Amino acid sequence: MSQTARLSGLSHVNRVDDGSPLADLLDERRHLVALAHRMLGSADDAESAVDECYRQWYALSDRERERIPVPLTWVAAGLGRICRARRVLPPPEGPAGAARPTVPDVVVARPRGGEPTTLRQHDAVVHAVRRALVVADVDLLLSLLAPDAAAFFDGGGKIRTLVAPVHGRDRVARGLLRLLDRGPHTTLAAHSVNGRTGLVVRHDRRVVAVLSLDVSGTEAVQVWVVVNPDKLRPWNAGRHP
Repeated sequence: MSQTARLSGLSHVNRVDDGSPLADLLDERRHLVALAHRMLGSADDAESAVDECYRQWYALSDRERERIPVPLTWVAAGLGRICRARRVLPPPEGPAGAARPTVPDVVVARPRGGEPTTLRQHDAVVHAVRRALVVADVDLLLSLLAPDAAAFFDGGGKIRTLVAPVHGRDRVARGLLRLLDRGPHTTLAAHSVNGRTGLVVRHDRRVVAVLSLDVSGTEAVQVWVVVNPDKLRPWNAGRHP
């Protein structure tokens, strides 16, 4: 059975809650940066324009985003308007605006008062979650998540990932499997993250996501997913082979 078919057996959630595969979101940003570069002629200006476009996306309410049938069409059209305006009147010096608040930096060990967990138990759960994600085993992943599990996504306003935290075992499983729907040249490996075992996603050998898990007993209770390119820059600077 395909991953899409197996996911359909989970609780129904709408497209916005479901999110998009990380590979698609990375391709989307590359497409937008290339479009802005053609219009503005500068790599730095292109990155700045794309960031402003995503700020406009995150400024929308959840209901407004839900009404947009094809987000890429919306952000591409918005980016075109931004670039045309900048060609007439360049943006002022300094940041164009504050980005939407994000979750804290890559973190682990956020106890919720659950069952105490040894390092060996923590590692076993993380490795099992990795196996479930690699083979898209919905049943295994559900068995590793607490019923009230939560997932938090940090795109830093640079990647159009989920905005609000995701709560509940089914929705967390669906969100993770959707985000990490692996294509060619994508790997998922266990790796030390702030002193504990976490998960690192690489695409074309570049780190594109880091996952930290809080474990209680034999279940993951919280998952922190960082896809913010700024926070991942050290992972791509030779510090984490």
